[in-house]
Amino acid sequence: MIGVLRARALESPRRVAYRFLRDGEVEEDPLTYAALDEQARAIAAWLQDAGMTGERALLLHPPGLEFVAAFFGCLYAGVGAVPAYPPRPKRPDPRIQEIVADARPKVALTTADVLAATDGRRFETPGLDGLRWLATDTVGLDLADGWREPSVRGRDLALLQYTSGSTMTPKGVMVSHENVLHNSAQLDRVARHTPDSVGVSWLPHFHDMGLIYGIIQPVYGGFPCVLLPPASFLQRPLRWLQCMSDSRATYSGGPNFAYDLCASRITSEQRAGLDLSHWRIAFNGAEPVRQATLNRFAEAFAQCGFRREALCAGYGLAEATLMVTLSRQGTPPASCRAVGAELERNRVVEAREGEGDTRTLVGCGHPGEISPAITVDPESGRPCAPGQIGEIWVSGPSVALGYWDRPEETARTFQARLANGEGPFLRTGDLGAVVDGELYVTGRIKEMIIIRGRNHYPQDLEQTVQACHPALRPGAGAAFSVELDGAEGLVIVQEVERAQRRSDPAELVLAIRRAMTEEHEIEPHAIVLLRPGSILKTSSGKIQRTACRTAFLERSLSALHEWRRPAREGPEASRAPATRSAPSSCATASPTQPGCGCRPRSSSTIRPRRRWRACWPPSWPDAPARRPPSRSPAPPAASRSRSSGWRAGSRARPTRPSACGSSSSRAVTRSGRSPPTAAGSSSASTTPTPRPRAPVTPATAASSTTPTSSTPSSSRSARARRWRWTRSSGSCSRRRGKRSRTQACPSTDARDARSASSSGSRRTTTARST
Repeated sequence: MIGVLRARALESPRRVAYRFLRDGEVEEDPLTYAALDEQARAIAAWLQDAGMTGERALLLHPPGLEFVAAFFGCLYAGVGAVPAYPPRPKRPDPRIQEIVADARPKVALTTADVLAATDGRRFETPGLDGLRWLATDTVGLDLADGWREPSVRGRDLALLQYTSGSTMTPKGVMVSHENVLHNSAQLDRVARHTPDSVGVSWLPHFHDMGLIYGIIQPVYGGFPCVLLPPASFLQRPLRWLQCMSDSRATYSGGPNFAYDLCASRITSEQRAGLDLSHWRIAFNGAEPVRQATLNRFAEAFAQCGFRREALCAGYGLAEATLMVTLSRQGTPPASCRAVGAELERNRVVEAREGEGDTRTLVGCGHPGEISPAITVDPESGRPCAPGQIGEIWVSGPSVALGYWDRPEETARTFQARLANGEGPFLRTGDLGAVVDGELYVTGRIKEMIIIRGRNHYPQDLEQTVQACHPALRPGAGAAFSVELDGAEGLVIVQEVERAQRRSDPAELVLAIRRAMTEEHEIEPHAIVLLRPGSILKTSSGKIQRTACRTAFLERSLSALHEWRRPAREGPEASRAPATRSAPSSCATASPTQPGCGCRPRSSSTIRPRRRWRACWPPSWPDAPARRPPSRSPAPPAASRSRSSGWRAGSRARPTRPSACGSSSSRAVTRSGRSPPTAAGSSSASTTPTPRPRAPVTPATAASSTTPTSSTPSSSRSARARRWRWTRSSGSCSRRRGKRSRTQACPSTDARDARSASSSGSRRTTTARST
């Protein structure tokens, strides 16, 4: 790449190489090829004078043109670049510490602002305290004349690309100069770039797609590229497409979730001002590609001139520099409606018209278009037949040298051979099948969930969960398995939308359980609802399923609500539906009556004021009817004076079905004692006992009350309180003015006494229905 940039600077010195929009909207001074070459030579001269040739340099730059100059400065000096994001202020960053400990760089390059912000803390962070630091934006350009072109060979290290770590601890992939040149040449050929092309990239520069396709590829192809900070796109997806429209860009792309964000958050009024008719290549990669997302994006922006034929699905990984396959230009990506049952048997069989239980797979291009790829049975080492799912193995000049300082893992991953000795191949760990010459990626080996002998891909389960309720956040969930008594159990970890944080957690859990049962015939072992933005992700935005599994086992997730399937005992219980079992924490569980499944909630709840979870999901066969019960008539206006507690026209509490399956009606005082009779006699027991249900009439309502002393503080307790049926949670709540408080399942005597004792004994006695 040294020769490529030097040639661009000599041939077109004033041609713009990069533009940067600092906040996604305001443009900084553009960077020409001549200016980039001069800055790279100045930084390289400093590194050479410091004796860093052949060493590694840690790049801790925020998004911007300073990183571009620093990266090419490392290449100019013969220094291996190690891109990473800058340290976050006042927060420890274990990932940077892991990278420093593994790569062992000698110098850290950053900007003056970052250097000043971390001035005190970098000396306290292990690994950073022993590095030499350089603010590349303060290097004088007069050093450029002292640069000496290094002797670089094709297999020399160009950069250490640390994997995103979605399944394990990040490892440094050794990418050589030859790898970069070959992958860039193949991408340029397949994408058909021309000098008139214009690129736009908001992808992180420390990620392989953002670095190779967003920064290196424009220099190789000789066309300009507009860069945006990733945060600017995430905050307002319109900025990406507005930049595409303003710059008349021809190629750009991102992961599947980026297209989902644009289709859902950009309004029709905002679309009216966009012109996407010049967009020729809209690549989709880095995570599973969804056909529904492609359709939704193409339909939403057809009015802006976007053509469905511009969509391209790609497959690649850092161990292969970047891209392995890319779908053909000029036609939409191929798709296949596969039979779900056959997928579980590791086969891709196209479904017939009208056949149910299907899953749509999106083709990622022809294997061999960029790098040769085959599917292999990982156990036998034999190539798979067409339609058979196997591990994807890759070969060719784009395959990286291996993992930095990990010879055993390098031999196991980069030097695999077929049963007949053919090789070496790169074992990707991804599963896929070749159907009609198209590669379909189905999942990952290490993340495969096997329950009762059936294979389930986590991305399919996550998609089902996120589509079952609008309160569940798309692209922010993880499905994984844990071992339970020698068998695998499914765990769902899912974020809740910020605007839906006060949704009833029992309703969300029930929706997830129902969707898993109906779509995949799986009963989850546990479901954890997380706070918005708390799901564990990699630096490039991928879900870290393995890290989520570890956090679940360690109980360190930032949970709003957690549900676990109760344990069962005996052969009869093993055949009973899980939804009918009661956890041991339920106060109403007994051998003769199933419990309601409610338990005390932790302090981290969706509704902190609610003390008990809503119980008895409405899907149970014998659940109470989900309709408001009929209210009892109000007592006579003259039955009570205002000072003694009753107001004229107030109502007695209505009867309601018990949350634990029985219905009863009884009158209790606020303090939990049985109420006196109309004659004034009181009960001998301080704990209320259930009585057979009897109709509540004005006479009985009036007779079940006792006058209380009139005090200034009793006016509030003397207000009429009414029970209302909550349809979403199947519980009753007591409304007081504009505030309401829900107490689900208050049917047991112990719970009644507990809640009544906290209310004080001076309150009015009313007819209470459970």
